[in-house]
Amino acid sequence: MRPEPGQVLHFSEDPSIERFVPHVAVTSRLSEPYVWAVGHDRCPDYWFPRACPRAMAWVGPDTSEEDAARIIGSGCGRRVHAIEYAWLQALMDVRLYAYRLPAADFAPIGNPPHAVVSKAPVFPLGPPEPVGDLFELHEEAGIQLRVLSNLWPFWNEVTASSLEFSGIRLRNARR
Repeated sequence: MRPEPGQVLHFSEDPSIERFVPHVAVTSRLSEPYVWAVGHDRCPDYWFPRACPRAMAWVGPDTSEEDAARIIGSGCGRRVHAIEYAWLQALMDVRLYAYRLPAADFAPIGNPPHAVVSKAPVFPLGPPEPVGDLFELHEEAGIQLRVLSNLWPFWNEVTASSLEFSGIRLRNARR
């Protein structure tokens, strides 16, 4: 599930959103209200239940072959997503929806940009679309999906490596 040209996506478990209104996200370090969405490259970060902690790593221009082989695995592609076993059933059961939004209403945020935001209310371009099988999406995108008993050892290795990475909802991970 990726946006078409001129679009960005917002993923949600709520299929009844008619208008996105800027707000300060509970998880945000920023105090300004925004509507959040993602472009093509960051969509896989959100192919999960909203509260699911996930650690993601991928090969970037400065990634060493050693780090890629050690963390992602030799012959295992260029990207890995990891969750905990406690979230496996939720990943299988979640009904996730994608809202297509007009990209012109959004500007990149972060350095480097990791999302796009709007300071004004945004109307979806149509009804939400069921995202479908999240395992299938990962497979089709060539993303290795790893299930671990605890994310922290993996996360510590990733963040100390030359891989590019993102962690979402890590506060919900096992301690």
